[in-house]
Amino acid sequence: MAGFGWTLHGDGRSPRPGAVVRPEERLSWGRTVGLGAQHVVAMFGATFVAPVLMGLDPNLAVMVSGVATVFFLLVTGGRIPSYLGSSLSFVGVAAVIKTQGGDAATLTGALLVVGAVLAACGAAVQALGARVIHAVLPPVVTGAVVMLIGFNLAPVAAGTYWPQDQWTALLTMFFTGFALVALRGFWSRIAIFLGLVFGYGISWGLDRVFGRIHSANGAGVVTDHWRLDLSGVGSADWIGLPTLHAPSFSLSAVLVALPVVVALIAENAGHVKAVGEMTGDQLDDRMGVAIMADGAATVMSTAVGGPATTTYAENIGVMAATRVYSTAAYWCAAGFAILFGLCPKFGAVVAAIPGGVLGGITVVLYGMIGLLGAQIWVNNRVDLANPLHLVPVAAGVIIGIGNVTLTFTDTFELSGIALGTLIVLTGYHVLRLLAPAHMKHSAGTSLLDAGTTDYDDRPTTRH
Repeated sequence: MAGFGWTLHGDGRSPRPGAVVRPEERLSWGRTVGLGAQHVVAMFGATFVAPVLMGLDPNLAVMVSGVATVFFLLVTGGRIPSYLGSSLSFVGVAAVIKTQGGDAATLTGALLVVGAVLAACGAAVQALGARVIHAVLPPVVTGAVVMLIGFNLAPVAAGTYWPQDQWTALLTMFFTGFALVALRGFWSRIAIFLGLVFGYGISWGLDRVFGRIHSANGAGVVTDHWRLDLSGVGSADWIGLPTLHAPSFSLSAVLVALPVVVALIAENAGHVKAVGEMTGDQLDDRMGVAIMADGAATVMSTAVGGPATTTYAENIGVMAATRVYSTAAYWCAAGFAILFGLCPKFGAVVAAIPGGVLGGITVVLYGMIGLLGAQIWVNNRVDLANPLHLVPVAAGVIIGIGNVTLTFTDTFELSGIALGTLIVLTGYHVLRLLAPAHMKHSAGTSLLDAGTTDYDDRPTTRH
């Protein structure tokens, strides 16, 4: 079967000078298992932070990330080394759906539909060629959509998490910033995870010194409570299945979630391009397959109550640092993730993360997600002085961030992320039909010609 039967690279100890361990190669099994464990640590923080922020089961998220990775490796024939973890792009979607009265089942139903649409888009890309991505979703559009998705989250950080413990949030924010900037190599790639650990410790220490805090709890009710409540950890089992639930479907929730397809297509395109450049393989012919695989994996995950999945840039960073692109390491990582997901005690520890800690993490994380949109513009040399770009982007971003609502009937309306994306996408293409020639020739570089993500030793949080 494609993707198996790895050949040993050199002596199996390390890449030969100037060489890389290709996807179809491996080091010794001991080293390969160790690299798999390193991949788990790299993806770990974002993979369990995402479901926590969306109100989903982190144990299930970690377990299905392993299953999704195995599925992706099989579908792509072992040619594209990737880890599929929880997508952070849907955190804003989850917040909006919650304000509409939706629950976890409503959210996962909306994400399942997004996964199916993403898979269909992948099939179209595979049939029509990778260049169709740039034609429909040029960098000016994808950058705007990523930006409004990130900045739409600002009220969640400011209104839900930060007020629970402002001083812990402030300290956690500063430490996370320090870890992102001052640490190097592997440690910088797990900076968000280190920020959570730091916040955990600070909350425990403040409880010992000052006792209970009088503030809003996770439900928004002001009470006296411990910052760090570990009562659920002791009663949790060491081994057990995570909580599964079936999705339910709501048109309003689906409409809120669908715009994220734009961001996911851009993520996958940039990911495949980056892997191809680093391994020396021409992978444009597999881009549609990769997008289909990610979409199908999202359908599989959300069908049992898990979050949407996406390819992880953190793991690309691990490969760039080690020069080991072996898919065997990803099989090992997937195995570790599945085992972690079968430990309810781990899930209880994650569920106990104090709200103040999440406040400090999210003000950094949400802002970074939004600014990745600007990074797409910069990397692709998008000219925002061009009215063809400026007008739809300006309108769409403000609508998305301000959560503007357009009411059609008593039971149907568009707002926030969904409306902002619609304005950017349709506005750009309609105005392009009317624009003079000189405006059309200032469109920037294709996503397929310029990377959308930085894959050096600094962390990225584009999920």
